[in-house]
Amino acid sequence: MDLALYDRECGYYRASRPRVGRGAGTDFYTATSSGPVFGELVCAAAGSLLGRHGLRASDFTFVEIGAEPDGSVLRGVAHPFAGERMLRVGEPLRIEGHCVVFSNELFDAQPIRRFVRRGDEWRELGVRLEVAWASSPCDAGDWRKKPAPRGEATLTGKDARATPAGVPPAPPYLSPPPPPALSEIELGPVREPWLPGDAEIPDGYLFDAPRAATALAAEIAAQPWRGLFLAFDYGKRWEQLAHECPAGTARAYRAHRQHNDLLACPGEQDLTAHVCWDWLEAALLDAADRFREPALESQEAFFMRHAAAFLEKTVATEAAGFSPRKQALMQLLHPGNMGQKFQVLHAWR
Repeated sequence: MDLALYDRECGYYRASRPRVGRGAGTDFYTATSSGPVFGELVCAAAGSLLGRHGLRASDFTFVEIGAEPDGSVLRGVAHPFAGERMLRVGEPLRIEGHCVVFSNELFDAQPIRRFVRRGDEWRELGVRLEVAWASSPCDAGDWRKKPAPRGEATLTGKDARATPAGVPPAPPYLSPPPPPALSEIELGPVREPWLPGDAEIPDGYLFDAPRAATALAAEIAAQPWRGLFLAFDYGKRWEQLAHECPAGTARAYRAHRQHNDLLACPGEQDLTAHVCWDWLEAALLDAADRFREPALESQEAFFMRHAAAFLEKTVATEAAGFSPRKQALMQLLHPGNMGQKFQVLHAWR
């Protein structure tokens, strides 16, 4: 999953193409797709939370982690902060000073480890790469597909000269072999303290462990900054992941269609999994400079509680008739849209 999403050469998030939005060629949309209203809500809520500590937004830098090149939450927004920074995929994670550290659907896009229950033990699932190869010159009917010994995958036609030493090249008149295929394999038994240990977990239960998301939260918390942590994402509590998600939570998105074939089109589709909110909270609380008052709320509740004045003003200003801004609010807040699908973890130090 790390290779498929973040490899420098072929990773999904390294490609210079639009991914987010409703336009042609995009794969999914996020809260930022609703326009500047989302950013205005975030600014209002952040200002309210800072105000509870007697602080002003104008004394803080707004740091957004993982924003798309043209999808910053503050794009087109007259924000109240002292400044803004965007940390893109692949850039060093360096945060210091007084900050509001914000992310939107950052943690769900981190690699997971997938486990399957077999009897009374967990087995980790891995990925096997299968390529067509030839051990000697042969006719087209002898090409066959089987796991390639390490370092012995061959190229055909004009590229046959690039085959590793000791492996005879395929005759140039043969048609190219089929592209490499990926398949899921079960590895050996695994014992981890955070894996569910209940004896009644059914055989075949999938547990998608978002360990990289937890490590990223810990890395953010380890940076020398103080202020407000705001993470918008979708996730579940550990108890839910361990007992209420028998098919796991990892999904793929391509052309605005969700499916479960995680190995299809590597590098050309988005891969995502629910975060474990308990683990992210623990990462903040376990930091050397620990966070205080971590709270998890639905996106709907978060904005209703912490951006109430902004909402009242917006609704009053555009009370009559159809309004794109009111439609955006409906998309962001309604329980049937993003209001309950997404949650917000916020904490302070």
